[in-house]
Amino acid sequence: MTTPAERYEAAQRRAQRPALTEFVEELDFVLDEFQADACDALERGTGVLVCAPTGAGKTVVGEFAVHLALRQGRKCFYTTPIKALSNQKYNDLVQRYGAERVGLLTGDNAINGDAPVVVMTTEVLRNMLYAGSATLEGLSFVVMDEVHYLADRFRGAVWEEVIIHLPESVTLVSLSATVSNAEEFADWLVTVRGETTVVVSEHRPVPLWQHMLIDRRMFDLFHDAEAAQKHDVHPELLRYHREMLRRAELAGNRNGRRKGPYRPEIVERLDREGLLPAILFIFSRAGCDAAVQQCLAGGLRLTAPDERVEIRTIVESRTKHIPSEDLQVLGYWEWLDGLERGLAAHHAGMLPAFKEVVEELFVRGLVKAVFATETLALGINMPARCVVLERLVKYNGEAHVDLTPGEYTQLTGRAGRRGIDVEGHAVVVWAPELDPRHVAGLASTRTYPLKSSFRPSYNMAVNLVGSVGVPAARELLESSFAQFQADRSVVGMARQVQRNVDTIATYGAETACHLGDFDEYFAFRVAIAERERAIARQGVQQRRAAALESLERLRPGDVIRVPTGRRAGLAIIIDPGVGGRGFGEPRPLVLTEDRWAGRISGADFTAAVESLGRVRVPKQFNYRSAQDRRDLAAQLRRLELDPPARNRGRSRNSAALEDNELDQLRAAMRRHPCHQCPEREEHARWAERRWRLERDTEALRGKVANRTGSLARTFDRVCGLLTDRGYLSAGGTVTDAGRMLARIWSETDLLVAECLRRGVWDKLDAADLAAAASVLVYEARRESDDRASIPRGEVSDAIDATLRLWSDLREDEDSRGLQLTRELDLGFVWPVYRWARGESLTKVLGSVHGLEGDMPAGDFVRWSRQVLDLLGQLADAPGASDTVRRTARQAMAAMTRGVLAYSVMA
Repeated sequence: MTTPAERYEAAQRRAQRPALTEFVEELDFVLDEFQADACDALERGTGVLVCAPTGAGKTVVGEFAVHLALRQGRKCFYTTPIKALSNQKYNDLVQRYGAERVGLLTGDNAINGDAPVVVMTTEVLRNMLYAGSATLEGLSFVVMDEVHYLADRFRGAVWEEVIIHLPESVTLVSLSATVSNAEEFADWLVTVRGETTVVVSEHRPVPLWQHMLIDRRMFDLFHDAEAAQKHDVHPELLRYHREMLRRAELAGNRNGRRKGPYRPEIVERLDREGLLPAILFIFSRAGCDAAVQQCLAGGLRLTAPDERVEIRTIVESRTKHIPSEDLQVLGYWEWLDGLERGLAAHHAGMLPAFKEVVEELFVRGLVKAVFATETLALGINMPARCVVLERLVKYNGEAHVDLTPGEYTQLTGRAGRRGIDVEGHAVVVWAPELDPRHVAGLASTRTYPLKSSFRPSYNMAVNLVGSVGVPAARELLESSFAQFQADRSVVGMARQVQRNVDTIATYGAETACHLGDFDEYFAFRVAIAERERAIARQGVQQRRAAALESLERLRPGDVIRVPTGRRAGLAIIIDPGVGGRGFGEPRPLVLTEDRWAGRISGADFTAAVESLGRVRVPKQFNYRSAQDRRDLAAQLRRLELDPPARNRGRSRNSAALEDNELDQLRAAMRRHPCHQCPEREEHARWAERRWRLERDTEALRGKVANRTGSLARTFDRVCGLLTDRGYLSAGGTVTDAGRMLARIWSETDLLVAECLRRGVWDKLDAADLAAAASVLVYEARRESDDRASIPRGEVSDAIDATLRLWSDLREDEDSRGLQLTRELDLGFVWPVYRWARGESLTKVLGSVHGLEGDMPAGDFVRWSRQVLDLLGQLADAPGASDTVRRTARQAMAAMTRGVLAYSVMA
């Protein structure tokens, strides 16, 4: 806490800051202390890092940077992580400074890009920096809103690229959620950006109360603030929790299965308690939609007649440009019914225009309850009086995982509207498997460490080499936050190595034996164990070789049993795959009982494979055809097979007993004097501990060596691959192909460049090119067992060629220890192909492969926007053929219609 004298001095300093005084006079509220401190530092000329809770008012500091830039007659760029937030900030600044002084650049929108104040996504600024855009002239301030996004594993590297590459003359304003390692992040900012003032505030302007809803009763999670600090759950809540568990057990619900909450009752309870408007987080798009339907079916109505009239007026004005036939497909009438009752869903699967209407109605207080996925917590200004969490587990794209304390804080931080609510409320819905003490731990913990996800990419490498050269590029990478954190961790590991060395010396004293050198004796025991493992590995290799040899003898139509892996079970050989890629091992193309067709790895076979029977595979069999797969799988199910024979091979131990080298080692060990020591096993235990600790210490030393300069080594491997493929010269300069790669901004950047160089798309028409480009951007939300079919003709050949190039590139990456190019996904080929050919939205949304049911409109718009973005890059790519450039523009024109034409905000 500051003293009165310190506050007086601070007030005096602010009086000497005319720009801040001028800025404050335009506000209709008094600045909080942390806001004033950060603005004061900006006017003094230092960069700032502001870490404060959601809703605390961090953006005021960014707006002051805008004020300073305009006052100085210079420029300010305001960057955000998502387009929706950019759109929202643009509208805020236009309202304050006028449309002529504010611009917007998001990739989808380009409005007044030469204005002195431009709002943009962070990727747009990164691309400007690499291209040396003239728009950067006169730039004085850059605001990076939600800068903690640099921890994002997919996009986080962009934030570090911008921070590192901004000119020294630019003052950086970093706005972040509260993180536990703010000082560490600030230390790095000082090293790369110069003097940076850190302003951290833990204070929430609107107090947040934590609750649990059990059945129809609402409990406070903590008795008071002191109990919250100690994580002490309210005794009455714990008692009722135990009582409910007892009831569940008596009712026979011991399997832990959870019956979903009845949402209308929850919303009605919140309404009675005066806790609306509320955001109810459900970590599933389908769950959000189902929640709205459940409330509608339950007869829930939260709006008055005049509010319903206002809602309909707003909705009709915002959707009047959407054709009526599309409205029917998009579920407009059901959506409007929910809105008029004060209910809505909010998730990425919705049409962007629909999401924007929901946001506007919620901010106006017309929609009272929104069922949302966690994407709503990423900075969009939609605060509520109450936030409800149905579960504390979410799907992260790979598995269901528990919410972290940081995620819990981010979600519940939406509760409490500054200037409207005197307090906010967070409610967790109880379930038998949910212990209130776990909720208390999440609610009381403020640990949210910021960890870098930075790594060199192909596009980054050619841009760095082209702008500063290889040596300077390596130095820039070594100045990243990722390397900064790695180097700091080295200090701790080095200390651990020294502690281990001291402990090893202590263990050595315990192994001393009066009969002889126990280290020498223990070496025999280690050698015996290693020899036994080597024999076991040899047996595995022999069985593996036998398996691969047997696979090479298989013929189309043979029925085999796949013993392990995701495709375990009976399968028909379609193509033995002998002589294919993958280190020369066979990768047979098979059809399984559940009608999945695809290639499987030889690694799935641990012993020789026998043909259990045969079926006839038609000559014209197409494994991409669902009908062909269904007919052939039916033959497999009708086939009568003998049970597999048991493996009667010798055991590992029996093989080990017959090994001469092993016998000699055992004999030598028994002859050693220490073998007769009565304390032999006690000595051996200490020797084992020392041996393991020595091994761990060597591993730590290796980590220390690897982490020092680790990013630079990865950069060297990337440059080596680019040199071998002709994107960089042997002398470390960028070639013509490299200059083309430098203007491709995609997760599959190098593969896009390879397709351009090899003319993969030269023969395609507009619809074909859009479909082929989708393979390089689309990723299904969940893995599917179905193989996506693709149109026949030129586009099929182009996609096959792309897959071959991907396979070559992945092998090249594997040989260098790189993993930069993800696996391709064909699931969006048909939808974008049909759309580019002018087919209706109904047919297009029902043509997706790899998802359950039809594709949500929001997903279609989002992925189509990414295809359009890539097509735009192809149209402008230096080195691309005139044919591809022309076709790319035609494809963009063909796609920009209907939902893509009127969905200007994605």
